[in-house]
Amino acid sequence: MNDIPQQQIRAVYDEKTIRVYQAYSRQIADPAVAAGTFVSPPFSMTRMTWIKPSFLWMMYRAGWGFKDEGQERILALDITHEGFAWALAHSCLSHAPTGMSKDEWNELKASSPVRIQWDPERDLALQPLPHRAIQIGLSGEAVPLYVNQWIQKVTDITSLAHEMKGLIDHGQFEEAKARLPFELPYDLPQNQPVSE
Repeated sequence: MNDIPQQQIRAVYDEKTIRVYQAYSRQIADPAVAAGTFVSPPFSMTRMTWIKPSFLWMMYRAGWGFKDEGQERILALDITHEGFAWALAHSCLSHAPTGMSKDEWNELKASSPVRIQWDPERDLALQPLPHRAIQIGLSGEAVPLYVNQWIQKVTDITSLAHEMKGLIDHGQFEEAKARLPFELPYDLPQNQPVSE
């Protein structure tokens, strides 16, 4: 894995969509699966919502769906490439870039409805790897676009997460690895994500 760039988007995708992950309570997840997108309420259209293309980073964040009731259901959301590109094009880092003044940073944040964060990618044991995975925080105008336009399909993958956790707990790493979603490098030639 040493040939993986430190910052690279890796995801499951096809010609129409890219897959991202989120974890929610059953009160939010059940209506989302039934409707094929989030339903408000109970989903909040005014809070920042974080999407993650990395399956293993999502498993780390949600503890395979066992961390707490607010993250007990793992959802895979297939969103349009156009929506994903829009999010990256209207983003800024979740912290001020080196050399930027406080006023410049506040102005940039005010004009950017999307936040980008790069966190260490995880292995099957959820230990950090040298390269990073992208998280994308949607707020403001990005949230209704995500809910009403970008999401094409919602799949509950909680059972997969639980199955993989069981295999790992029993030392069956090869069997768990065989169930990993196949994530490939995802390139955006025109709208590159914000880098640190």
